[in-house]
Amino acid sequence: MSEKQQRLVLSIIDFLNQSINDGTIREEDKESLEVAVQCIGEAFGINPADKQQANRLSVKPATLQSIFEVYLKTKDKIGSAAQPAANTAPAASTSPSAEDKATAEKHKQEGNARMNGKQYEEAIDAYTKAIELDPSNPVYFSNRAAAHSSKSDHLSAVVDAEKAIELDPKFVRGYSRLGHAHYCIGDYSGAAAAYRRGLDLEPNNVAMKTGLQNCEARIASDGDAAPPRAASSSNSPPRAGAGPSGAGAGGMPDIASMMNNPAMMEMAQQMMANGGLERLMSNPAVANMMGRMNGGGGMPSMDELMADPELRNLASQFAGRQ
Repeated sequence: MSEKQQRLVLSIIDFLNQSINDGTIREEDKESLEVAVQCIGEAFGINPADKQQANRLSVKPATLQSIFEVYLKTKDKIGSAAQPAANTAPAASTSPSAEDKATAEKHKQEGNARMNGKQYEEAIDAYTKAIELDPSNPVYFSNRAAAHSSKSDHLSAVVDAEKAIELDPKFVRGYSRLGHAHYCIGDYSGAAAAYRRGLDLEPNNVAMKTGLQNCEARIASDGDAAPPRAASSSNSPPRAGAGPSGAGAGGMPDIASMMNNPAMMEMAQQMMANGGLERLMSNPAVANMMGRMNGGGGMPSMDELMADPELRNLASQFAGRQ
């Protein structure tokens, strides 16, 4: 049995156990459902009491119900955009007109502008309008996936990224969006698979290489029941190629040295003046890293930081590249 099937079975068991505990079913039916849960677990080799197995197979923070709800919601959206109206001849809707394509591009540009202004719901609406006019363009689905991820709706981002790839299997950005969304919901195996598919098409894509490395590290860490990998600590050696204090390739730079760097301080002041710092702190990847640090998970590695486009762009600006 594949790990994907086991993850599905565990999700079903979790859903049934939740239904037993939250009053969804009648009291007289609980015993029968408990027996069913036990039989399902034995049949598929799943034991929810085995914490190591549960941690490896869990899809949390997602649940089976939330995934299904997102599927239905997105299926309806995509279906309404892709299917011709009942009173419209199929041949008339097989390909959008030049006017429809032009209008769709305007909606996409509006969506991009909304994204820059952190108006994610408005961006999603704009991209949806573009999709309704031209459902064959993978860029619109990819951009909407990015908007969903920006508001931490990573399950919807997965569906849109998959649709972009379905429309164009060679659309590399779709795999990057898909990998990022899977990573953010804790599905490191799914994220790694997406990054590998993207790297098959674009082997030198640095962001996806870094994303894959992060996924593999988390998979190995979770498999060993170890905490998430930190950049460096007093009881862990610097990574290969690291300089003093663990700074260098993949490690976190020394914070004190950074703050004493005039160029770094000037950049920080510019960020505060133009709102860049606010945008950075609202970035979901930064929020996830801060949450992990507050929970005792340690500092993120430089690889993790560079996997995020906004942070990578910030680093490029600091290095003098535009």
